[in-house]
Amino acid sequence: MELKTELKTGIENEQIEGRNAVTEALRANRPLDKLYVAAGDTDRTLGFITTVARNKGIPVTECDRRKLDAMSVTHAHQGVIAVCAVQETVTVQDILECARARGEDPFVVVCDEITDSHNLGAIIRSAECAGAHGVVIPKRRSAGLTAVVNKASAGAAEHLPVARVSNLRAALDELKKAGVWIYGTAADGAKNLWQTDMTGPVALVIGSEGGGMGRLVRESCDFIVSLPMKGKISSLNASVAGAIVMYEILHQREASGAESPVDAGTGDL
Repeated sequence: MELKTELKTGIENEQIEGRNAVTEALRANRPLDKLYVAAGDTDRTLGFITTVARNKGIPVTECDRRKLDAMSVTHAHQGVIAVCAVQETVTVQDILECARARGEDPFVVVCDEITDSHNLGAIIRSAECAGAHGVVIPKRRSAGLTAVVNKASAGAAEHLPVARVSNLRAALDELKKAGVWIYGTAADGAKNLWQTDMTGPVALVIGSEGGGMGRLVRESCDFIVSLPMKGKISSLNASVAGAIVMYEILHQREASGAESPVDAGTGDL
């Protein structure tokens, strides 16, 4: 198949299919949220595509060709399918403006390298249901706003502003300058969640599924909180843990009166 034809037929339904089409998309720095490649294929071209994608911070998943066949729109994927964003993102300032428009203290959820699309979708769903004003995700090493994320969010991604930023630490600094307190979540947090005042302007950072928050992101947090664990398992899924904390924030807001701004820094943390 000629490149011109493949480029024309390979971009459908937020997917780019075929080796040449994906290669050209990478060369053009087109935003790609995830790359699926055939598992076990030692072809040099696929190896090159995989290497370039990983160097750009694009999550790469190896999977059976039967899965690629089921995903394919063109039925000519050649062992590789790239997934693109399905909607426009906003800025951190847009999220803050959303809070101002609603007359509420900002409530922002920040995802630090959440690479699993289902987890990100679940976090967006919980954030929307808990009354957050927006979600912030990094451009690199994170799942993007794919069709999978949209489905996992049960449509919440269509209603909740999502900012995709180049530098997560810079985004946290921007929130701090706007008077927002940054709360990170970690198993070794200094305070139990139930003993933490999370009223007022809040940004909640949820770490990645495996390694938690990155060092620089953690250092940017004003407070680190932990969830009480009574069972034999020492951790929760990122989206589950995030949902618990989000609803504690909602509970505290409703208990204190969400309309009245509260200085989060005065609470006993």
